[in-house]
Formats: sequence, structure tokens, C-alpha cells
Amino acid sequence: MPNERLRDALLRNGVDLLQVAKATGVDPKTVERWITKDRTPYPRHRHTIASLVREPETYLWPDAIGEARKAEISGSEVVRVYPHRHAVTADTWTHLINDTKVSISILVYAAMFMVDNPALIRTLRAKAEGGVKIRILLGDPTSREVARRSEEEGIGKGTLPAKIRNALAIYKPLADVPGVDIRVHGTTLYNSIYRFDDEMLVNTHVHGFMAAHAPVLHLRRLSGGDLFETYLESFQGVWDNAKPSKR
Repeated sequence: MPNERLRDALLRNGVDLLQVAKATGVDPKTVERWITKDRTPYPRHRHTIASLVREPETYLWPDAIGEARKAEISGSEVVRVYPHRHAVTADTWTHLINDTKVSISILVYAAMFMVDNPALIRTLRAKAEGGVKIRILLGDPTSREVARRSEEEGIGKGTLPAKIRNALAIYKPLADVPGVDIRVHGTTLYNSIYRFDDEMLVNTHVHGFMAAHAPVLHLRRLSGGDLFETYLESFQGVWDNAKPSKR
């Protein structure tokens, strides 16, 4: 059976058999067998190919890495654990946004602390104009999930929906910028996710606490790890079921 994930990743990145052969130091026929016959390359070759196509080894060859090794690698993906979101410094946020070259993905309900930065909209616009793909997922202010979360945080049923409407108004100037896509969702939000290329901040949600007072994981994507990919798939699942924000 062909390895369709590998074939697709090579096509999407414009990488041909000869380029893979040169990068790995093998014959092009061997590369062809990796694709058409789903042969599994040696670990050093898997790492090289994964870097070429910017995909994790676990995605390209799901069965090639044992569970114990996956767990070990995933542990190394944790750069730092912050006890509270407010412990993440402004410099950290600025560094992550400014260093992004390919993709920014944000999954929140409102995250008003971000738009409190007057330079954010201008920075995101410049990033999009420079080719960065930006996806922003805010809560649907009319959804019962948002109303419930607002009550659970002890701030009143209508407070979080109002915050989301404010955030939508602030992001509105980005709505027509090519490369920026803003949607709203009505899911139960277990974590807020902020993805900047191969780095990610995951703000866990704790019942009875506002997000600012809940822990944050700083993750860095590693080929062969599962942790970064788990949150990335979670984001994609919400994104696929979200709807465009009203302009």
C-alpha cells in the first residue's frame, strides 16, 4: 500500500524524488519504494525527510516509533510550565509572534489580554502581508457554551459574550486582509491554544478559575513527538466546525 501521507507531503512542499535522494544519500529507487510500497526508512532518513516537508515522523510513519519512545520525545516537547497565564511575560508573546514565518493559529473564547496590546492588529497585518497564514478562532457570543463558561468563571452569564463582541470588533480591521481568517466556535473550550510555527502556548482551563489564573504549557514541536500534534489536531477539529465571523 502506498504511503499517501508521504506522497502528499512531498507534493505540497514541491520536493521531488531526486531531492529526497540527495538529502538522505540513497538511490532514487529507494525513495520511490518508501512512497509506493510504504517501506519504512531508517530513523536518520525519517528525520531528514520530516524536516524537508515540515511534518512530524509520527504523521508520516505512524507505526515506526514505539509508544515508549513517543512518550520520551513528547516529554522533551515541554519547554516550560507556567503556573498561571499572567506569568508568561509580554516579551515571550512578542518574541513568538515576531519570529513566526509560516503560521499563527489562535483558539480562544475572547483572550482580551491580547488585544489590549495596541500594536497587535498592526503586527498581525504586517505578518499576513509578509505571507504568514493567520487563523483566529473566537467563541460564538450567542452560544450556550460561552454563557456557561462565563458563569463558571463567576463573572456573570453575559460578561464573556460581551468580551467576545469587543474582541471581534477589534479584530474586524483584519477581516479583509489576505491570509487572515477569523471564525467563531461554540465548542466547550478545554484549552486555549496559541500556535506560532513550531512553538505553542497551551492555556489549560480549570473549573472555577479565569484563564489568566490557570497553568500554561510552552511546547516546541519535535519530530516523533505526540504532544504538540495532539493540540494541533484539537485546533483543527474546532476550526473545521467553526463558522465565519459576521463582518
